[in-house]
Amino acid sequence: MEFLRGLSGQVVEEITAFDWGATSLGAPGTWPVALRCQLATMLACPVPMYLVWGPDLISFYNDAYRPILGYRAATAMGMPFRILWGSIWDDISPLVDKALSGGVAQVTDMRLDLAREGRPEESYWTFSYSPVFDDDGGIAGMVCVTGETTARVLAERRQREADERLDLALSSGAHVGLWDWDVCNDSVRSDARFAAMYGVDPAAAERGMPIAEFFQGIHPDDRERVQAEVGVAMAETGIGREGRFTSEYRLVEADGTVHWVSAQGRCIPDAAGRCVRFPGVSFDITQRIRVEHQLRESEARARQNAERVQLALEAGAIIGTWFWDLPTDRFTVDEPFARTFGLDPALGHDGLSLAQVVETVHPDDRAGLAEAIDEAIARGGAYAHQYRVRRRDGHYHWLEANGRVDHAPDGTPLHFPGVLIDVGSRRALEAERDCAIAELRALTDQLEQRVADRTAELMRAEEALRQSQKMEAVGQLTGGLAHDFNNLLAGISGSLELMALRLSQGRIADVDRYMDAAQGAARRAAALTHRLLAFSRRQTLAPRATDIAGLVGGMTDLIQRTVGPAITLETRGADDLWTVLVDAPQLENALLNLCINARDAMPEGGRITIEMVNRHLADDNARFGDIPEGDYLVLCVTDTGTGMTPDVIEKAFDPFFTTKPLGQGTGLGLSMIYGFAQQSGGQVRIQSTPGEGTTVHLYLPRHDGLVEAERSGPAAARGSASGAGETVLIVDDEATVRLMIADVLRDMGYRVIEAGDSAAGLALLRSDRRIDLLVTDVGLPGGMNGRQMAEAGRELRPYLNIMFITGYAESAVLNSGHLAPGMQLLTKPFTVDALVTGIQAAMGAGARRYDPHAS
Repeated sequence: MEFLRGLSGQVVEEITAFDWGATSLGAPGTWPVALRCQLATMLACPVPMYLVWGPDLISFYNDAYRPILGYRAATAMGMPFRILWGSIWDDISPLVDKALSGGVAQVTDMRLDLAREGRPEESYWTFSYSPVFDDDGGIAGMVCVTGETTARVLAERRQREADERLDLALSSGAHVGLWDWDVCNDSVRSDARFAAMYGVDPAAAERGMPIAEFFQGIHPDDRERVQAEVGVAMAETGIGREGRFTSEYRLVEADGTVHWVSAQGRCIPDAAGRCVRFPGVSFDITQRIRVEHQLRESEARARQNAERVQLALEAGAIIGTWFWDLPTDRFTVDEPFARTFGLDPALGHDGLSLAQVVETVHPDDRAGLAEAIDEAIARGGAYAHQYRVRRRDGHYHWLEANGRVDHAPDGTPLHFPGVLIDVGSRRALEAERDCAIAELRALTDQLEQRVADRTAELMRAEEALRQSQKMEAVGQLTGGLAHDFNNLLAGISGSLELMALRLSQGRIADVDRYMDAAQGAARRAAALTHRLLAFSRRQTLAPRATDIAGLVGGMTDLIQRTVGPAITLETRGADDLWTVLVDAPQLENALLNLCINARDAMPEGGRITIEMVNRHLADDNARFGDIPEGDYLVLCVTDTGTGMTPDVIEKAFDPFFTTKPLGQGTGLGLSMIYGFAQQSGGQVRIQSTPGEGTTVHLYLPRHDGLVEAERSGPAAARGSASGAGETVLIVDDEATVRLMIADVLRDMGYRVIEAGDSAAGLALLRSDRRIDLLVTDVGLPGGMNGRQMAEAGRELRPYLNIMFITGYAESAVLNSGHLAPGMQLLTKPFTVDALVTGIQAAMGAGARRYDPHAS
């Protein structure tokens, strides 16, 4: 059987050894491909399955299903399905017919009486019958996938029985009431029995009431004690530890009737160990208290005389009395006592041996009884002990012996009178109560587990949603970036190709036009990269202490010209505005972008208001800004335009999101402003109402320093820049960048040394060659970055001038936002003019200027 190659197990051996020629299927070599494939798949599956095939529904099964067959397993292989399961055929034949007709039959928790281990057993199964098809697509049989549900069905049955027992106990007049106190919300919910005990409205108690309403039903003499005991239970609650509450106290009904209750509860903590739930149960123990009171009265009467003790027999719970004269060891009992212990009543009056009484006590209780008696005799005073006694019917019953040992003034034991109480009913009730509490606790634990499972499922769903939203944002970012850069690259590459074509054709007049187009596209690409770096908070900033009022005043004319005459521009600001530490050009760019957005929101004209205010953020204001509490200068730009809906505000800072028509906006303006604000230690927030306008709040942290003057240009740089005999080391892993920088430096009159990584650059710095200026990329291969290599070079050459080139603000470049003396920073991409200016700033004002347009 080639199709069984690689498979193993008992069922595979049975199939191999079986005489299939004697069945309607014939030899395995003639079996359809569909049967062999289906059979091989089933045998490899760990789930219980069986398969029937052909007109006779010949049976197959796998190793996982074989134990289910029980005694049938010895003859099941190859047997017609109807014969194999003839005992339940009436139940399953409709399911078989449905599967063979092309449908799927499903059964949940069907009972099967099996004998898998040689003895009858009750079992339950959930299974489905599905059709299987032959090589021609016709229905050739069916497959069954099954799973045993016996454990679950029996557990649910036991749970139902426990619920029924609990309900029976609670409805049997046993005066048991349940409560559940939601501590956080001070809401106690209870059943009608509990409400009746405490004299509150059952309907209100079912909805939930403050616990103080229930405390009003407690006897005034007991109320303070019970409240203190509740407080102790809650105080004992901690992480992984439940506080326990047990108390007995009196309840006063409206007519003044007093009842005693025994209350038991537990404090359920939250993750921090605080009590958040306090469920429990109260039992009416009035009868027990009455019996105990009667017992105490009986003991008092017994100490006075036996006749008064005899009167206590009229109380139904007392079933007998005794009197033990300790000096003479004479033990006399009344007739009910003798009958209880199965003794001759006549002997009770004449005196018995204590051993005769102990003979009827349960063997397991005798040692405890003897110890309790000896202890009572030794110390004197009250005595109480419970034990089991064998009566005439041969059954053991629980009794409680209550008595008192009287001592002489010299401490000699004299008398030991007492009474017997039947406590069997009470112990049975207490046992049922404990069982009910245990079952209630189990139900509570199950509910808490279900809540925990549901909470875990919700957390997993929320995490999946966040991941989906994150991937959607990444897709939007990369898609928009690719779209814009493809447009720019098309302009650059197309212009370069046309330039090469026109040069080959000798048509030089058109070259300038294509060159301008390529340079324009390159500048737009650089601007796009700048906006992306601003959004990601990776742009290079040069922060300085800035007067915002002066900055806004200097931009007023530019903004007015930009937004046009249809827009009225207003500025407002106090005289004592705080200073901020910010990159002023970047702030100017952000402010201009905000005003352009405001203009676009007012196509028919309107008003733009720029307002500057000092503001201390705390509590709700800090939460609105999503920034730490503290002092901020807030730059607000308000328009009277169309406004934004909440869903647009939510997406406004997303990269490439725009409401403008296609081709009229990249969707990077607000995202750039958001990144700039975050990188500056501040925040940006939007308030808007559709049809009424929008206000954008730009929060910038207060700076305590003085306003800095504009930095001087390269003309103020130190040293000489003649280029005569001076040498520049260029370290960059990009060959095209090295080529461009080297050509510019040579045209400026400098000698040039090149290196492709930090290791080669450091080797040159360690050599004895003259090096006046180091021009290095920040991100370098070779084991160290550009900043680390420059610092090593400064150790070797203290007066080395350094110019860093970087595509974004690496932490390795800047120390707390500032460069050390003798260092310059040039941001990629840069123009030739910017490179020349940087070189001149690094080498001094006297350097020979480079004119890239000179012949």
